[in-house]
Amino acid sequence: MLAWMLNIAGLLAILTVVMFYVGGRIALASKPPATPTVTATKPSFNVIATMPTQEPPRVVPSITPDPLATPLPNTAPTPFFLASGRRGTTIGLSVLGRPIEVYTFGQGDRQLLMVAGIHGGYEWNTITLADEMIIYLDAHPEMIPDDVTLYIIRDINPDGAARSHTDEGRVNENRVDLNRNFPTNWKAEWNRDGCWNDTYTTSGTTPGSESETKTVMRFFASHHISAAISYHSAALGIFPGGTPWDADSKRLAKTIAEVASYPYPPVETGCIYTGTLADYAVSMGAAAVDMELSNHHDTDFEMNLNVLNAFLNWR
Repeated sequence: MLAWMLNIAGLLAILTVVMFYVGGRIALASKPPATPTVTATKPSFNVIATMPTQEPPRVVPSITPDPLATPLPNTAPTPFFLASGRRGTTIGLSVLGRPIEVYTFGQGDRQLLMVAGIHGGYEWNTITLADEMIIYLDAHPEMIPDDVTLYIIRDINPDGAARSHTDEGRVNENRVDLNRNFPTNWKAEWNRDGCWNDTYTTSGTTPGSESETKTVMRFFASHHISAAISYHSAALGIFPGGTPWDADSKRLAKTIAEVASYPYPPVETGCIYTGTLADYAVSMGAAAVDMELSNHHDTDFEMNLNVLNAFLNWR
């Protein structure tokens, strides 16, 4: 009997253990899974800096543009294509970097020079005349005597020409009147009575201060120019270079006046001209004239063909 009772007690104990175990498993299965605990560690880099974000707008300081300044467009090396394939040679740059070109005709020892556009867009018709002459001479090279080399600087003030065809186009980008910037008879200021004075201009900070002026001065220094014409507009006539007027320059002026209707002696307004290209040319050993077209829009082309022929054959 005792053994049987001990077996029953042992069986009950085993049954109790099994029920406790099963009950625990059921309880665990009925609980929601526990959220694991994660310990955050500080990164070794700036997380904000590495996140892709929209770049904040840049703050650009405002700039007050020069009222005379013009955005520089792409410029072709030549203003036109000539039938012969002839191209201009860049001899210098303007203040804004525009090319200053010369066209060359003939191969003779006697070197002549024609310059246009010294007053830019205000005297734009002088540039147009130079282009007409370049085209004509390219088609008629026989017009050049065998002993002559003719140089034509078609636009000495390309920044002024690009800026405006009004009086605002007269000066270069530094507001300098290039025909008062040459070192001969240069003055920092001049009596403006009788002189062109529609807008404020200067003669430059020093004699020959401007890149355009330096270009022409280098050209004279590297060539042996015997005579020069600087084209202007409008209406005052033919002005010999030199102070007082140079004798050879007066002869050249008289020769031109014989084939053209431009006044010689020129109309005097009382203006005292300083720092001019013609005066500088005389100082470099050339006969020279400043010559004014009839108005601000015509080129007087047919008449200036006569002038050109007289100039090419002048001695």
